[in-house]
Amino acid sequence: MPSGTDGAVVPSQPSTSHMMKTTKRGRPYLKDTFDLFATLIVSLKLTTHKQFFRTHTNSFSTDEAAQNLAALKFSQSNRGPDPREPSRVVTTTTTTTFSMTRDMAKAMSQHFMDARLIENAADPSSNLFKDRTVYVLTPKGLHVLERFISKNGMTSDHLQNVFATQPICIKLLHLERRAIDDEIIVTQSVITALFRRFAGRHPNYIDFERPKDPFALYHERSKGIALCDGNTKDINGRTNKELKYCFAAVTALEWLCDFTSVVGREEAAEMAAQFVRFGLIALVSDKRKNNDSAIIFTVRGSAPAGNSAVTQHGEFRCTAKAIYRITDEGRACAQWDELDGAETPQSSSLHLPQRLSASDAHYEAGEKTRESNSDRLRYILEEPQLRALFREFLRSNFSEENLSFWLDVKDFKRKFNITSSATALAPANRGGRHAPGQAAMERHHESLIHTAFVIYNKYLAPSSQHELNIDHGLRNELAGYLNEVMTSLTGREFHGHVDLTEAHFNATQLQTMIRLYERIQTHIFRLMATDSVPKFIKLPRFKAMRDWVGDTDPIDSDVLFLTAPSQPPGLGGGVEEGGAYMTISPQATEREQRRHDSPSSLS
Repeated sequence: MPSGTDGAVVPSQPSTSHMMKTTKRGRPYLKDTFDLFATLIVSLKLTTHKQFFRTHTNSFSTDEAAQNLAALKFSQSNRGPDPREPSRVVTTTTTTTFSMTRDMAKAMSQHFMDARLIENAADPSSNLFKDRTVYVLTPKGLHVLERFISKNGMTSDHLQNVFATQPICIKLLHLERRAIDDEIIVTQSVITALFRRFAGRHPNYIDFERPKDPFALYHERSKGIALCDGNTKDINGRTNKELKYCFAAVTALEWLCDFTSVVGREEAAEMAAQFVRFGLIALVSDKRKNNDSAIIFTVRGSAPAGNSAVTQHGEFRCTAKAIYRITDEGRACAQWDELDGAETPQSSSLHLPQRLSASDAHYEAGEKTRESNSDRLRYILEEPQLRALFREFLRSNFSEENLSFWLDVKDFKRKFNITSSATALAPANRGGRHAPGQAAMERHHESLIHTAFVIYNKYLAPSSQHELNIDHGLRNELAGYLNEVMTSLTGREFHGHVDLTEAHFNATQLQTMIRLYERIQTHIFRLMATDSVPKFIKLPRFKAMRDWVGDTDPIDSDVLFLTAPSQPPGLGGGVEEGGAYMTISPQATEREQRRHDSPSSLS
């Protein structure tokens, strides 16, 4: 693995190759699918294409996807202290090159469609990846892409218009998989978590006849499976029984593909069959004609002893006419009974261990546990909706620069630690000395230097536009370091502001700047926690917003575990327990919060 010091990168070692792992069904493992999809999209230039006399923005063609997948390079640099000399920074770079034929590229793109990451721009209902066709990203695809960009510290300026103008999946439910074959690990707690997301916190009756823009319609669908009321008829065609909470089988498959990590309708049907096995849904009718084909998925498992709704097998009919309903057991599992006062069935055994929500644990009157203002601030900073509201509050109190600096430094540290790029290589560039991936790394290092001094000039330089009120000793220490380094670089005395054209720090010097920024960041965090948070949490608008996001627990990242996190593979006796967790899109949640935010000002 290549490495260097002071931000330098040593030429790559001889490359190795291996085949991408595939499942028994012939598809790549889910993580590989997600990573390759995101790498492809970052390398593409999404532009405007025409098809069937219609114009599709932020789209790409079959040929563009195939050409990029034919020679795709992903480079990643990680910076950290040198084990032999901790004061120096070592940059370790790894480069992965994907190479595939046009047929293989089309097959991979078909997997992207099956996973609901892309769709036919002219015909979203189409399930086949075709030649001479235009494709766009789905809301689920944008969610996966956003997480990949954030996790790998990539620049994504060319994709910001896509994120700003298209719906993004706000919450994506992930189901853990077996390491050996990438199959979903089905347990009672996993099915419970999946079904609660599927059913929603409330019965979701959507009025599809009312006009809705794409953002509003997608948000309504994300709340849970779209329900309707139905009935059963006797042999004479007369209504026998009115039924509530019904849904079409096909609608269920589409929902599972759009809002969870299942890959394709086949896997979605297996999860729906598990709902049947656990007694959460039941077939109402399937009025297909005798000559209509019927695809029926059957799953099997053990049934617990005693009075339980769980059976040893369940089947799900994937037909256009099949109608299912949510059972009393399903309503109890979804915890709807609290809404209408209905009694919970005694046989219900599908409840996760109770856990306090963030609002219960932190803010309710008469709380039994005492949480510090630091804990409250961490929760506010990690919840995009609350963070946007907190920013508005700070702005009204003329201290918004505290939050802006804290977030800018957090983003700067992430980009410094991990730097990645993805490019599609022209045939002539393969094996060249000046690879596009290497050039992108060098440009990104220059961008990091620029960002470091933009932060200084904006928040810390004397009489700067958004000057922070920080400890005098910290300010002097930072100014002293900059004076030493900038004087050695320019040969002139440092006067408090950095000329961005003269800033040429190496990785070690940037690391020192980050350490100084971190100390100031800690100071600002304490200031916000002690001075701003106690006033903010008393506001009625904070309490209303807290209730709106009350199903999200305080977390250290945008990952929310819905079941107890299982042990990593290979530990704990080698048994993979499975689990479910939610990833949350910061861009989508902030945008949705702005749509719901009232225009009244904070005081």
